[in-house]
Amino acid sequence: MSDRIPASELELRMSSFLQIMNQQYPDWRMAVVFSKINLLYFTGSMPEGMLVVERGNGATLWVRRSFERTLHESEFAVIKPMSSYRDAAQTYAQIPAEVYLETEFVPLAMFQRFQKHFSFASYQSLDFQIAQTRSVKSLWELGFMEKAGAIHQRVSEELVPGLLREGMTEADLAAELYHVMVKEGHQGISRFAMFDTEMIVAQLGFGVSSLHPTNFDGPGGNRGLNAAVPTLGSRDRKLHKGDLVFVDMGLGVNGYHSDKTMTYMFGQSLPDEVITIHQQCVDIQHRVAEMLVPGNVPEVIYETIMAGLSDDFQKNFMGFGSRQVKFLGHGIGLTVDEYPVLAKGFKEPLKANMVFAVEPKKGIEGIGMVGIENTFIVTPEGGRCITGTNPGLILVE
Repeated sequence: MSDRIPASELELRMSSFLQIMNQQYPDWRMAVVFSKINLLYFTGSMPEGMLVVERGNGATLWVRRSFERTLHESEFAVIKPMSSYRDAAQTYAQIPAEVYLETEFVPLAMFQRFQKHFSFASYQSLDFQIAQTRSVKSLWELGFMEKAGAIHQRVSEELVPGLLREGMTEADLAAELYHVMVKEGHQGISRFAMFDTEMIVAQLGFGVSSLHPTNFDGPGGNRGLNAAVPTLGSRDRKLHKGDLVFVDMGLGVNGYHSDKTMTYMFGQSLPDEVITIHQQCVDIQHRVAEMLVPGNVPEVIYETIMAGLSDDFQKNFMGFGSRQVKFLGHGIGLTVDEYPVLAKGFKEPLKANMVFAVEPKKGIEGIGMVGIENTFIVTPEGGRCITGTNPGLILVE
């Protein structure tokens, strides 16, 4: 399967987006996409530029840098060069009074430069409509996600145990893990939609490092290198016999991600009560996966699972202390964090070929973060896992 996005695939994506826009914004006239990930989705390339979509008059990809590369990469129908927004604006006889933009991604300075030449009076957000479009994956997209999942399974379940050795630091593991990931086929970067979010290799930690406070919106923790680089892993924390090892990483192929968390017991088993709590998290993952069926509602899935958990278990569930997150899983695709989320407020029914990372986890004082995460495709038979079935807490002796 070629890495190049076929023209037929691009046409289907645009058609789906236009259908959603027409339904939700009956009076829309012009939509403009700036963010590189959304440009990749709709055009097959990631230039510095913009995609201008006119209702009833097609779409044009305007490219400042690099026009030559974009022509080589993209099968999009209409691609034109521009030196500035002025060049593009001159080709539009009339700019509508209201334009639809990615309000989650467009910086104020860019907005002002754009509005200087495209003199619209007001704007509306199209972030949700693009998120809805991207949430249902095509077979072409699923093919790359399944490749990512297969690599993810091999790295996490088969190769990481061979990397663990007494006395290595968290930073050592991160560096060696990155080498293995790329060698096995990882694209070398995991992307997030969340503003200003960075993740280097994985969120990983030995023992209680996996409970360390972090600005990352997830249940796990990470000590990181320092305040400037609160990711990767500590150069001081060394691996000792009896440690829990926590590794939560995204892995990508041709832009598309899988997400998986695997835990390991280094040198000896953890206490039975810790293993029991971990197994409860695995059981929760299975129950969530069974409910990943078209027509089910994310909010209902979340509330059903949470209602079945005891007050004692909910303490430090999906985080540690006051840092608990309010979801059980999240959509995934061109970014690790996509719409929809298995949480309250997400009421739109699931559709076939949506993809979710399901990650029930629980922090244990003095031990670390136990639990699991795998990536599932929504099917009529329930979630189909593409990242492996190992329950975690792999014993490494």
